[in-house]
Amino acid sequence: MTGTPATSQAVTQAVLLAGGQGSRLRPYTDTRPKPMIEIPGTGIPIIGHQLAWLAAEGVTDAVISCGHLAEVLQEWLAGAAAGLPLRVTTVVEREPLGRGGGLRYAAASLPRPQEAWYATNGDIWTRFSLREMAAFHVERAAVATLALARPRIPWGAVETDEFGHVLDFIESPPSPFLINAGVYVFSPEFTGLLPERGDHERTTFPQLARERRLAGFPLPQGAYWRAIDTAKDLAEAAKELASRP
Repeated sequence: MTGTPATSQAVTQAVLLAGGQGSRLRPYTDTRPKPMIEIPGTGIPIIGHQLAWLAAEGVTDAVISCGHLAEVLQEWLAGAAAGLPLRVTTVVEREPLGRGGGLRYAAASLPRPQEAWYATNGDIWTRFSLREMAAFHVERAAVATLALARPRIPWGAVETDEFGHVLDFIESPPSPFLINAGVYVFSPEFTGLLPERGDHERTTFPQLARERRLAGFPLPQGAYWRAIDTAKDLAEAAKELASRP
């Protein structure tokens, strides 16, 4: 089964999921939602980096789905509104809807429901060409396309030969597996396929995969990507930022 071919029109709207509890980042998230945590050395919260990136990639309108401590994020947006490079609105989940339900709820506030849209998890810090990902989405006539990352394994690896002799030690090697990077391109029809509650990765994505309407876009070589889940991630992100030209 093939879906309706994706439009070649530039993608100019996005949804950001920012409603999670961020329990693994406590005590930081006791007073702010996870996307409001600042990357050390930047003075800018994760959500600020994301909005700047989206705007640089041609997005003019963003909808942020809030939940945990939504008022903190909304207060920051109100103060930063004049300097933001795109129009931002917020919606608040009064009760947890799950990632799929949160996407559907927020997508209802997109200004152009007949057009494609980006989505990203609120704890992702990355830089790559969203325009290239959108073109990939169109070429595959996909209903949904997810970015794929190859993160580094947090442990050292040991290389051996067939006789069990240790040949080398490799510090934090790239994973042999691709993972969902938490950044998406969706065709307009995708919104209606999302659950009102629950996780789209357990419902909508498997269905689209069976129908060959789900595409995976590998992040380009050298693209920066990190999920900010723990205090260690924050420290490593700051260290990586300091080492980049």
